[in-house]
Amino acid sequence: MSRPAHVVVTTSLRDAKTPWTPWPFTGRTDELELVRRSVAAGRGGLVVTGPAGFGKTRLVTEALRGLDCARAAGTPEARDIPFAAFAHLLPEGVTLHRALHLLSGVRLLLVDDAHLLDSASAALVHQLAVHGRTRLLVVATEGAAVPGAVSRLWSGELLPRLALEPLPREETAELLTAGAGTRLDPLTADRLHRLCRGDLRLLRDLLAALREHDLLLPVPGTDQRAWRGPVPITAGVRERTAPLLDRERPEERETLERLAFAEPLPLDPDDLDVRILERLEADGLVTVDDRGTARLAHPLHGPVLRAATGRLRARRLARTPDRCGPALEVERAALALRIEQADVTELETPVGEWLAAEGTPLPAGYAALRARFARLRGRLSEAAAWAREGLRTSLDDSSCLSELALATAQSGETSAGSHGTAAWAAAARGDLDEALRAAGSDDPYDAVRLGAPDRAAGRLTGVFAEHADALAREDGPALDRVAEELERRGFLLFAAEAHAQAVPAHRDPRAARTARTRAAALARRCQGARTPALSALVLGELTARQRQIVTLAAAGLSNRQIAERLTLSVRTVGNHLYGAYTRLGAGDRGALPWLMDLPESQPA
Repeated sequence: MSRPAHVVVTTSLRDAKTPWTPWPFTGRTDELELVRRSVAAGRGGLVVTGPAGFGKTRLVTEALRGLDCARAAGTPEARDIPFAAFAHLLPEGVTLHRALHLLSGVRLLLVDDAHLLDSASAALVHQLAVHGRTRLLVVATEGAAVPGAVSRLWSGELLPRLALEPLPREETAELLTAGAGTRLDPLTADRLHRLCRGDLRLLRDLLAALREHDLLLPVPGTDQRAWRGPVPITAGVRERTAPLLDRERPEERETLERLAFAEPLPLDPDDLDVRILERLEADGLVTVDDRGTARLAHPLHGPVLRAATGRLRARRLARTPDRCGPALEVERAALALRIEQADVTELETPVGEWLAAEGTPLPAGYAALRARFARLRGRLSEAAAWAREGLRTSLDDSSCLSELALATAQSGETSAGSHGTAAWAAAARGDLDEALRAAGSDDPYDAVRLGAPDRAAGRLTGVFAEHADALAREDGPALDRVAEELERRGFLLFAAEAHAQAVPAHRDPRAARTARTRAAALARRCQGARTPALSALVLGELTARQRQIVTLAAAGLSNRQIAERLTLSVRTVGNHLYGAYTRLGAGDRGALPWLMDLPESQPA
């Protein structure tokens, strides 16, 4: 059907494909701003690329919200039909020259699935970019064959290119919480993130299967749910692993299954046929590292092969968890060494993760060390999850109980229990006086984090001693330098606290604002950490007494309870609160918990 030459069709959000609705758009803040800036510019535009399922279309749809734009999309069925992608915008029998003239007046054009464009449509998009009168937003999938006219948009530097990376782990966890309607325990969220490698469609598919089959079980004592056990073979999983499951040669399937059941430990390469491995490697199903160790190329492959194998064959190939004991001990020793070396940057630990994912009980000592490593990295919810894994088999293990208490207390939860240090238990209750009195009694670095560096004098070394010294001297630039070194070593929460402590120490207001921004950005990566140093970011304009009273009020204590705890009159407490409300811009007591929730109230 032809269309008058002067008519240009505009589309709304409802016309764009939105595979993630009704899941909310989460993360991609920087990318979203980049796309919005590109379409707001007078000319030019942007190419957005990424693997299938990475949320490219959802990103550009969000960026175009509220804007009118013409839209075209490639389809595999119409790749041999000239100008098929623009059939709704152009008359029949149009030439490239005429098509370019008709569409040059379009202010904004979205071209989705550009890798599927027919050659004429691809040439038209390229010419529109060359002439530069139309703002173009072009979306193409990496890993697919792309028409040369499309790839030259970025290779020829006609348009800038935004190559989407996988959604980060923290943002994936937020998306999962929104999609599940409940909080997932960190080990479950990390497992789904690892299995999907940025494929958000697969993530949604797996989560739907877990919910449908009631595989998300409550975690005792929390509002979280956890998944342990085999991967459900959904239609989406089956589609993505078809090249793996549909191998016709029996010897190739045998090799793949042997690798799958060897996880998380590699097979001896001498036990495998090199020629078969070469074919599987060429097809992207197997990777071989510099040491000659062969592994399945995708973390989803092993679970899918194991789930699809018959019972008798699985029983023959399966590696029992007890055979992982030596490897688990190697991981434990590596974690302990890294802690001793004051380096908690991410460490590959596939054995422990595999055992936890399979639902196999973990030794309490290993679980406690994993919890400590995670806590030192600032991943407090993950630390609590590892501690609970250890308590599954040893209900009264003191190390696991202590790590669980420390993780929850530094998240601001008042149910830390007697196994946490006295300082953090008091801080969680809002009793900063008691926290400061107890600071350093267990770990001298706690005193520094709580603002009492004198209690750690002579008891620390390295960057931790430098932190104590800079805080004692109230040296803002030195505290920022300490924070940068702590971040480099993986201590994200400690780095956030050091930046936060630098804010009031800076004489230069601009340096103080920078320190505040860096502290907030790091704190957002620490899974809900709410320590006194971070709370001071929000409450920094208050006096010490006001901060103390506001902390207790935010925890739910009445004026009379606060007065009794601090040995003050009820009127004095009320006066302090009124002064604090004025400085914080809070209308009443109900706003205090929000003000003290750093990740929400202090955007980076």
